[in-house]
Amino acid sequence: RFSGTFVGNAESTSPAAATSPPAVAAATLPAVPTIPVVPTIVGVPNTVAESVLNPNEVKPPASGTRKARVLYDYEAADSTELALLADEMITVYSLPGMDPDWLIGERGNQKGKVPVTYLELLS
Repeated sequence: RFSGTFVGNAESTSPAAATSPPAVAAATLPAVPTIPVVPTIVGVPNTVAESVLNPNEVKPPASGTRKARVLYDYEAADSTELALLADEMITVYSLPGMDPDWLIGERGNQKGKVPVTYLELLS
């Protein structure tokens, strides 16, 4: 048997509930603000915030590329994305640190990010 009360339990039989300080006491304590600390090294860019993936500047991995069939038309939102047409075949691969919902897609000499949900990955 667990000691303590559960949220929404109107009838408490736990001795701990009877000896708990009232909620008002916790509310009267002074609030101490907390400031998140993000370690940084002077002169080294924050790779998460400052690095922008430009698919045209990346090279495909030596292995790990796959063929994919495009399921739906997709209009690229910006120059880092690749527009897709349904039923076309493209080569795709992922890069370290890349959002898992996106892959790099290549069609001939065109390259850009493509959403995984628009693709049927083949072997």
